[in-house]
Order: sequence, then structure tokens, then C-alpha cells
Amino acid sequence: MKPESFHRTQHIGWLRAAVLGANDGIVSTASLVVGVAAAEAGRSGVLVAGVAGLVAGAMSMAAGEYVSVSSQADTEKADLAREKAELDEDHEKEVIELKHIYQKRGLDAALAEQVAVQLMEHDALGAHARDELGISDVMSARPLQAALASAGTFSAGALLPLLAVLAVPESRITASVSIVSLLALAGLGMLSAKIGGAPVRVATARVVFWGALAMGITAVIGHWFGAVVPL
Repeated sequence: MKPESFHRTQHIGWLRAAVLGANDGIVSTASLVVGVAAAEAGRSGVLVAGVAGLVAGAMSMAAGEYVSVSSQADTEKADLAREKAELDEDHEKEVIELKHIYQKRGLDAALAEQVAVQLMEHDALGAHARDELGISDVMSARPLQAALASAGTFSAGALLPLLAVLAVPESRITASVSIVSLLALAGLGMLSAKIGGAPVRVATARVVFWGALAMGITAVIGHWFGAVVPL
């Protein structure tokens, strides 16, 4: 028996949330740390700001993902309920509707009707959910999974800049955190590209560029703030 082919779309649900969470954790925490350090705050002040950013960011990511994905799930449930009602009201009309969908995809009328009838005999709602509404098990919304993935990966990403703060002298915090964070972003870009089957160089350059830009801007603001209002 020929094994099923491997498709990367099965990773889309958790991969999007995980990459977004890790990227956000690294960029936001590193930017916060670099900005506070550039204002010439001591190590303790930098750590307090970084830990606060980690906790607040992880909770924000979890809440945001859960709310947004829950809204998507609610929409999917409403569409499925509406489709089920339509199937109960006029089964033949729904067969014709599915037949037309398959005709648009290249099947002749007779074969399209045969496919529609057989699929609906097997699982009418599933056939319409997949082919009419575009809802499948792989792509369906999973709020809790997205929330946990975002919060967990955000925290993991945010720990890297904080560990760099602890490992180096105060005078080197800004440079060390920047280097560690950019290297971590490059690794994240390569990993996400490998898992998702995307071009590695493009994905890596994208996350590194935006991370460097964010840290550069916050460093300038932190330096300016520290000069105007000495800490």
C-alpha cells in the first residue's frame, strides 16, 4: 500500500501561532531591554523591565490568539449550522450545488453529479464544509491550541534576551542582547522556513530585518530619554 504523501499544510495551525509567539517574544523583550539599557539603567532595572515584558507579553499573546481564533471558530460553527439546515430543507438542491462546484474544477456534468451524490451519501455535511465552505480538520480553528502555543513560544523567545542580560557585564548589555537576539531570530527564521517548506533566506532575512529595526529604534529612544531625564 502506497503511504500517504506528506503535506506541510498540516502544520499551519500551530506553526503560525508558534512562530508569531517566538518572534514577538524575542523582538519585544530584546527591544525593551535594549531601550532601557540604552537609557543607562542598571542591570536590576533592565531585568525588572524584561521580566515584566515577558509576563505581560505572554498573557497578551495568549488572550489575543484565543479571542481571535475563537471568533474564527464561532464563524465556522455558524456556517456549519446553516449548511446543516439547508441540507435538511432541500437535499437535492445541495447535491446540485456541490455538482456545480466540481464542474468548475474540471469534471464533466455526469461525473460531477456522481461524485456529489456519493460524497453526500458518505458525509453530506463534511463534503459541503470542505468543498463549499473551505473548512477542514487541518485548517479548522483551535483557540486553546493557538493560545498555548503563542504564550509558550513567546516566553521561550523572551528568555533569551534576559539570559544575555544576566551573562554579561552591564556595559555590554545592549550589544550582547542585540547580537544574541538577532542570532536567535535568524535561527527562528530558518526553522520556520524548514518546517513550512518556505525559502530559507527570505524567511531569515525578514525576521532579522524587523528585529534589528525594532531594537535600533528603541535603543535610540532609550538613549535620548536617558539623556533628557537622567535615571
